Amino acid sequence: MIDAKGYRANVGIILSNDDGKVFWARRCGQDAWQFPQGGIQENEAPLDAMYRELQEETGLLASHVRLIGQTDGWLRYRIPQHLLRHRSKPLCIGQKQIWFRLQLTGCEADFDLCSSDTPEFDLWRWVDYWTPLKEIVFFKRKVYRQALRQLERCA
Repeated sequence: MIDAKGYRANVGIILSNDDGKVFWARRCGQDAWQFPQGGIQENEAPLDAMYRELQEETGLLASHVRLIGQTDGWLRYRIPQHLLRHRSKPLCIGQKQIWFRLQLTGCEADFDLCSSDTPEFDLWRWVDYWTPLKEIVFFKRKVYRQALRQLERCA
């Protein structure tokens, strides 16, 4: 869903383990790491989208995690001009995201990066809470900082 301003509705997921580390995944065939995230479908609630994306991208089910917080509202980032898909209509200029923080209650054996027909990630690791700010692509850095700051208090 792309709104009238050109932002695609999306959810982001910060998944923590018992040591306070966060799940960090590499996009298939790329040297790009990120948190799980994905679009909200028409007539889908953000919470439902989050659980769907969690399962599609990590193989985890709602029973493997505990919801511990979410951002207060939409966080936005713009896609750099050279990466815009001008032939797609309506034009998507960026993402507006609601971020969720989850605590893993299952075990690492519950992860399955190939649980969907089109896997998003080919590798994952646990990293310190603030490490993603150093490694995320530059145009997502501000929204990652906002999400991490808001959800830090939910630990």
